[in-house]
Amino acid sequence: MSESDKTARSEALARRVAELADSKAASEIVILNMRELVSYTDFLTICTARNERQARAIADEVKLRLKQERGLLPSGSEAAETAGWIVLDYLDCVLHVFTEEARQRYALEDLWHEAPRLELPGPEDGGVRGHLYGAAHG
Repeated sequence: MSESDKTARSEALARRVAELADSKAASEIVILNMRELVSYTDFLTICTARNERQARAIADEVKLRLKQERGLLPSGSEAAETAGWIVLDYLDCVLHVFTEEARQRYALEDLWHEAPRLELPGPEDGGVRGHLYGAAHG
């Protein structure tokens, strides 16, 4: 597989993860392109849940649908639900589901401020309903 094919596949996975999170009413969805910054993943998909229960529902939906659709299981997952943060690691894409408080506390977008963001289609385009975090916070 060529590098451009791998990149396209990784980006498609990150976008699908964002769509699935959106289908469970996640908000402030953003995808950071990490390819030039780290070696452990190509993309971080980050979203916000209203509470720990919704965070679990988002993570469960992503795991179920990616297994059904692509035969993918996360290589690792962490559920620090009492801390308001769930991580699903699909190697090429890592999903971070935060409660609002945890997202502000850990501030991954600030930590990785130099990472380019992928444009996500808005609801007017039939795309992601959750507004982009950068548009709302900065």
